[in-house]
Amino acid sequence: MAHPPPAYGRGHLAPGWDTHPEPLAVGSAPVPDYGTGSLADLLPTLAAGLGVPGMTAGIGELTPADRNCVFLIDGLGWEQLKAHPEEAPFMTSLLSASRGGTGRPITAGYPATTATSLASVGTGLPPGAHGLPGYTVRDPDTGALMNQLRWQPWTAPGAWQPYPTVFELAHRAGVHAAQVSSPTFANTPLTKVALSGGTFQGRLSGEDRMDAAAEQLASADRALVYTYYAEVDGAGHRFGVDSDTWRGQLMYVDRLVQRLAEQLPPRSALYVTADHGMVDIPFDETHRIDFDEDWELKAGVALLGGEGRARHVYAVPGAAGDVLACWREVLGEQFWVASRDEAIAAGWFGPEIDDRVYHRLGDVIAAARDDVLLIASEREPRESAMVGNHGSMTPAEQLVPLLEVRS
Repeated sequence: MAHPPPAYGRGHLAPGWDTHPEPLAVGSAPVPDYGTGSLADLLPTLAAGLGVPGMTAGIGELTPADRNCVFLIDGLGWEQLKAHPEEAPFMTSLLSASRGGTGRPITAGYPATTATSLASVGTGLPPGAHGLPGYTVRDPDTGALMNQLRWQPWTAPGAWQPYPTVFELAHRAGVHAAQVSSPTFANTPLTKVALSGGTFQGRLSGEDRMDAAAEQLASADRALVYTYYAEVDGAGHRFGVDSDTWRGQLMYVDRLVQRLAEQLPPRSALYVTADHGMVDIPFDETHRIDFDEDWELKAGVALLGGEGRARHVYAVPGAAGDVLACWREVLGEQFWVASRDEAIAAGWFGPEIDDRVYHRLGDVIAAARDDVLLIASEREPRESAMVGNHGSMTPAEQLVPLLEVRS
């Protein structure tokens, strides 16, 4: 019997979350709140309040402001923030203001990973539309895996993601649009397809980014500004969200949020959010299943995409059914395992899938429910060594804050 998904955005889990149906039913996966409370709904909601044509206010709890700033902290999930009030006193003081004063989080989208989430933020579209549905996915034109975070191998950005960003649409409508981030990201393909439009201000230090973001907000009567900090995520991957290094990063970014909040010009709204949360996975065979050493899981698989908690599995021709049956048998008590069409029908990637995106999705898609990781020690040695991981639909990965400060 399928269990109901967690009541996302309402601060609790639905009854039955801790039970283990065998195998996990595809319909029991807690689908992100596309259309009403996901990252893809944030910028369209703000742009609608600024009068940008074609934009819809999906997150109905937010009140329009003339000047809007989104500060995205990579890797800072709702559950991790709530668990560390001493390290993040300023952001903790804003928890009750999350999501327009409801005290609720929003959801990242599936998979809960950086490339997918940044594309959802910038385009205002769910993954099934913008077409970055994973860390690595197969390019149907070449048959090779495409890393959408590092953009390897190089692929024409405009063909891979053809939709304009919300920043571009805002700029066309006369709104001052600006991104303040590391100079490293000024001309990357991911920036081009996900966050381009308006002006780019490159700043190395976090403090300089906060100051520049405040200046950009104040430079026009109507403004939409985005700024970003990456190292909370980096510390989590390397050392885990239970490490002193991660806590130190949280303390630092909390001070950055306060610095920006104290500089807001009049008629401004600051929204602090994240692209995903994170879970630490122990280093043992129970919690880390190695695809490269498992003959059952490898049988019939041509390519392994995605990441350890959100896998795209591409079968050799004619083997998709057998691969699905095997993966369900081997992993089905710990992962939601679905065929491509089952995952689409369940809404994992959004309400609709563009034709160009359909074959980027795996023949089989596996999303972790338990604290388990499907590594590939030979193919992905660096990723397989990470302490902190993310990607799936559990609350620790999916729920992200939407903290608000207004002036």
